Amino acid sequence: MTADRLPDFLSHYYEAAQGPFRSLSTLPPQEAERVLEGIRQRGETFASRRAADYLTIRRGLEERVRALFIARGGAPVLARPHYLILGACPWLLSWYRDGRELRVPLECFDPAIVSFTYGDTFPAMRYNDGRPYRDQIYTLAELPALVREFGLPQVWNADGAHGPDRYIEAQVWSDAPLQAWLPAPSP
Repeated sequence: MTADRLPDFLSHYYEAAQGPFRSLSTLPPQEAERVLEGIRQRGETFASRRAADYLTIRRGLEERVRALFIARGGAPVLARPHYLILGACPWLLSWYRDGRELRVPLECFDPAIVSFTYGDTFPAMRYNDGRPYRDQIYTLAELPALVREFGLPQVWNADGAHGPDRYIEAQVWSDAPLQAWLPAPSP
């Protein structure tokens, strides 16, 4: 993967024992807090170090990203997105005890249901360091120019030495392109 070549897939990273596309955001708030507290108590993974107000901030950021996407012509189906990244970022495997990567071809995604932030949503929408891609969302059509201008963070910042941007995050606002991998609904 080169710094300015647009990858032709999105990746999703997850804990092998849990399976892909399990998200705290889709749980009722009290249940999400309970699950996150259990993760914190085990203390084994990246998620165990999340702040006490993490879920409140995350929900607010998701609402903001969704509104910005709608303003840019997006048509999200879901209230909370599925998270993937553009291309691969092996560093994300370290977030899990037994991390896995799932790749989905970019062509599977309708542009109306996928938005992007340059970097993870948290730094992309919260850091005030003057970088032009902060506080922005991007569409699929804008990705080639974005990558040409700034490169792929996982190439130029693989070790995180140049700031918090380690990948371009994709927010997928529909179950449709991921149906084959989604967890079965609870009975």
